[in-house]
Amino acid sequence: VDVSRYLDPKAQRQNITISLKDNMLTKRKDELYSIDDIITNDNTMLEVKDKIKKVSKTNSTVLIYGATGTGKELVAQSIHKLSDRSDMPFVSQNCAAIPSTLLESILFGTVKGSYTGADNRKGLFEVAQGGTLFLDEINSMEIGVQAKILKAIEEKRIRRVGGIEPIDIDVRIISAVNEEPRKAIKEGRLREDLFYRLSVVQINIPSLKERRRDIKLLTNYFIDEYNRIMNRKIIGISEEVEEIFQNYSWPGNVRELKNVIEGAFNLTSGNLIQVKDLPDYLKNRDFDCESRIEESLGKIPLNAMVEEYERKIIEIALNKTNSKAEAAELLKISKQLLKYKMDKYGL
Repeated sequence: VDVSRYLDPKAQRQNITISLKDNMLTKRKDELYSIDDIITNDNTMLEVKDKIKKVSKTNSTVLIYGATGTGKELVAQSIHKLSDRSDMPFVSQNCAAIPSTLLESILFGTVKGSYTGADNRKGLFEVAQGGTLFLDEINSMEIGVQAKILKAIEEKRIRRVGGIEPIDIDVRIISAVNEEPRKAIKEGRLREDLFYRLSVVQINIPSLKERRRDIKLLTNYFIDEYNRIMNRKIIGISEEVEEIFQNYSWPGNVRELKNVIEGAFNLTSGNLIQVKDLPDYLKNRDFDCESRIEESLGKIPLNAMVEEYERKIIEIALNKTNSKAEAAELLKISKQLLKYKMDKYGL
């Protein structure tokens, strides 16, 4: 892969975002996400937003932990945009997207003649000078490169591949992992010393299934967004679709929800998104229920799994009815028992 045009020295002067993710897309600075783009009513996510505001005022390293699709780069960009470095480059690299043999050259740069075809070229540390370097999926990076990253952070200087002269760097490092860091360390995918250096501040992003009260909020947000983009006038989703959304496990998280809404916009002919407009896999709710149970086995005790499903059933009944009395009748239980369970689950 020829990355030379993405490592042009002009990039730093133009304050653009260089992303080697998704076939090396390049964004302008004014296209960066801000904290206002984090749409939530969830208490845990509100705490994440509060952390973003606090850590943006320092230069400490930040490690973001979250499953694929939860919005790790959104958090990283928000930190950068609120920081004193906001007028300097934000450079993003997905470490899983580039072969390890090429990654070192991309990060540290090259000296002409260091290998066949090598030229004098800046690496991402130099491109990000004065700004922020975001290293996504760092747990997928080859261990040898991790050691060099650690050395660069500790010494605040790098050497280009094939170079002799050290180059001083002033870069804030934000990194991300898509699996529990301790597990990655135990299984040899993440150096323990690098983890400690990168996680001066750790921000954990919950999965979408852990912030279910945000599903409706995000659904409406994406509907508004695609109404603008596609010049449509969709007003919402049907009750059946809402029920599916609330009971689906969303393994692809917020990104999956956004893609489902976009796909529905391509298919719906009315002003409401209907079940027929959804992907086939979402219509097969029994399969999803089975997959969620299999995913939870060995991780969550049986009583906790039963309570989770009970809470969801009660929540659905409350959403489908206009009063507690109607919900109790629908569930075939007494109003007193319903009130007890609502208090138990904070509904």
